[in-house]
Amino acid sequence: MTTHEAASTVFAVSGSLRSASLNSRLLDEVQKLAPGNIKFDVFDGLANLPHFNEDQEFPAPQTVQDLRSRVQNADGILIATPEYSASIPGALKNAIDWLSRAYDGAPLPLAGKPTAIIGASQGPLGSVRAQLTLRQILHKVDAAVVRQPEFLLPTAHVQLESGLAEDSASAQILRAILAELQVLIKA
Repeated sequence: MTTHEAASTVFAVSGSLRSASLNSRLLDEVQKLAPGNIKFDVFDGLANLPHFNEDQEFPAPQTVQDLRSRVQNADGILIATPEYSASIPGALKNAIDWLSRAYDGAPLPLAGKPTAIIGASQGPLGSVRAQLTLRQILHKVDAAVVRQPEFLLPTAHVQLESGLAEDSASAQILRAILAELQVLIKA
């Protein structure tokens, strides 16, 4: 990082609630590969968010207020999504629903927010359908999503067993996604 280049804060979230989540492990790998000018704020409160309910919006529960604040304060977002029943996990969709609503005169948390999507799966498709669904949802809430490259990690339970090699094709794509996310952040 040069003396003129400020660090970017990236809010990172795994869409899985499982303690041994492949997508949480993927986020760990991304943090190891990231340049020094990216700082990660990893969100581990997905399971603590109440189901979205308009009756609870004003004032929102403290866990929702914390989520909104962290997203507002981040320069960008990185979402690692698994694929459940050919779509995104309900817990991840719930968080996006909370983030899609205006509150206290603040701008919508995801509107214009630079966002990157990655995903890992034990299956051969590597969360491709979940990522397509997530792109559609993020488009609807006006997030600025990295278009290329895309990253899918099939058979992730094998590939993440000992971590991604620094010079692997997967590591190169992940670095390219982070670079594109920084381009959107700077724009």
